[in-house]
Amino acid sequence: MSGWIDGLFAPFVEFSFMRRALVACLALGLGCGPVGVLLTLRRMSLMGDALSHAVLPGAAIGFLIAGFSLTAMSLGGFAAGVTVALLAGLVTRFTGQREDASFAAFYLISLALGVLIVSTRGSSVDLLHVLFGTILAVDDASLLLVASIASLTLLTLALIYRPLIVECFDPGFLQSVQARGTAYHLAFLILVVLNLVAGFQALGTLMAVGLMMLPAAAARFWAQEVWSMAAVAAGIAVLSGYLGLLLSYHHDLPSGPAIILTAGMAYLLSITLGPRDGLIVRFLPRQHLQT
Repeated sequence: MSGWIDGLFAPFVEFSFMRRALVACLALGLGCGPVGVLLTLRRMSLMGDALSHAVLPGAAIGFLIAGFSLTAMSLGGFAAGVTVALLAGLVTRFTGQREDASFAAFYLISLALGVLIVSTRGSSVDLLHVLFGTILAVDDASLLLVASIASLTLLTLALIYRPLIVECFDPGFLQSVQARGTAYHLAFLILVVLNLVAGFQALGTLMAVGLMMLPAAAARFWAQEVWSMAAVAAGIAVLSGYLGLLLSYHHDLPSGPAIILTAGMAYLLSITLGPRDGLIVRFLPRQHLQT
């Protein structure tokens, strides 16, 4: 029994880099969980993936200017993500193209441009670092950034919670009542970009969106209300980070993919065992009321 307990807690007691990685997962889970739930409710799951790749060219330019500078790469990634979101919105507004198609187009351009910049001016190691992150190398400055973004996200969502929920289900009504639906939509997209920038520092471009969307997709099988889905999603994200770090430590696996695959396993288990429309509940015989 003591061996199991040591295996669960010893890595975080003995090594400071494991503690920092765990705190980063905690902050990422608290910020990304609610944002991911709102993305799924707004049918924007794939747009989250598009924005996660949109930060790459800005982060790559920051890398070229200042190397692996947290400030430069974060500012560059945020600027690139917001730019792509605005361009996709303008294309949708002034042309007949749907928003998901414009996001997909700009996402592909951004991804190719970012990979081109890093690969031509850096090494293959630099490219892997940018794409997949190094959560075990998170330092105090990165932790402060991630924690600040998570705090700002929760505070902002608390302030604009009701308009965001209304816009999820009836954007036309919100526009007719307040005429500020576009402002709330833009604020929400900025929160998405901020959390993807935070995830980018720890998990890289290709993995950042995983901790945002997989727990959110799993949460719908366990909860019904929006607030409860957000809480469940945050809990699944934090637990996935903890278990993923343990797997990477004990089995010598890459930490980022281990965390995302753990979240993926939570999603598959939720599909199977979830009490809200999970496969077992859906297909098992149910008792009917008899009169």
